[in-house]
Amino acid sequence: MDNNPYYGAERPARMTVSSAPGKVYLFGEHAVVYGEPAIPCAIERRATVGVEPREDGHVRVEANDLTLDGFAVEYRGSTSERPDVDVSSELVDAAMGYIDAAVTQARAAADAPKSGFDISIQSDIPLGAGLGSSAAVVVAIIDAATRALDSPIDKREVADRAYHAEFEVQEGQASRADTFCSTMGGAVRVEGEDCRTIETPRLPIVVGFDGGAGDTGALVSGVRSLKSEYGFAADTVESIGDIVRHGETLLADADPTGAPPTELLAELGELMNFNHGLLSALGVSSRSLDTMVWAAREAEAHGAKLTGAGGGGCIVALDPTPETRTALRFTPGCEDAFRAELSMEGVCVEEP
Repeated sequence: MDNNPYYGAERPARMTVSSAPGKVYLFGEHAVVYGEPAIPCAIERRATVGVEPREDGHVRVEANDLTLDGFAVEYRGSTSERPDVDVSSELVDAAMGYIDAAVTQARAAADAPKSGFDISIQSDIPLGAGLGSSAAVVVAIIDAATRALDSPIDKREVADRAYHAEFEVQEGQASRADTFCSTMGGAVRVEGEDCRTIETPRLPIVVGFDGGAGDTGALVSGVRSLKSEYGFAADTVESIGDIVRHGETLLADADPTGAPPTELLAELGELMNFNHGLLSALGVSSRSLDTMVWAAREAEAHGAKLTGAGGGGCIVALDPTPETRTALRFTPGCEDAFRAELSMEGVCVEEP
């Protein structure tokens, strides 16, 4: 693939390289944590991980393009040696935690608890922005590391182990949605333990990015507190699940081989607008996200909503024209806007 950082370069003799896509949520973030359904879609922004086994049991990580300055750290058994980079300590600690948990899962899958690795990570998915950067990195590490140890595992096991890695780092507040989507590619439906791929037309997805990131743990905890304290907050979570079910019905009736008709995009967009309103009511939106959502709607996007945990990061809109992307690029607080093609390929081995 063109985004393979080793393409055209000399790869270390035993290096194994895997990549996995990021994602956007059409519907269902936050509610999926409580057993409601969600529909995320993989997009053509990927994390690429190279893994080379080493004999001393140490792990050395080099990370670039994670919206950090880049870092390298070597450790044995723990990521306590925090890299010194000029970015939020919470983001860096979380990134290192995900890497550590992924390594633990790969070692367990290969029955090689003392294995060491040189790991190189490159990604064009903004860190903490709601596009599934951590899931893509975890999925790619587990796939590449098990292959490097000559113990490859099937995609279902990759997704399951990646979920458990995120579950550990997020202290039991993760869902299977991000990791399953990143592993399988395309559009998926996740409801509790029930994870499956679904067909969807090539949706005209536009992403706006405010350059920031939300604190996933704090945002999820905030929704949990609201849900436990107020009955109407619990009802709001259930209403998000109802939106997902209706959206799923619309997608099931669509022709996956052709361009989606305007009527379908309008119905899906209306559901996205409702979904964003409910997420705002749960306190997980932000001024920058709301500003981008309204800019997209005023540009006549069919619908727009935040994607991911919220608090900052990205919005997703449906618009086959260039108008939404153009409007977002001139919106104060929007750092980037781009069209995000649906990625039908999930985690895969990269060839030189």
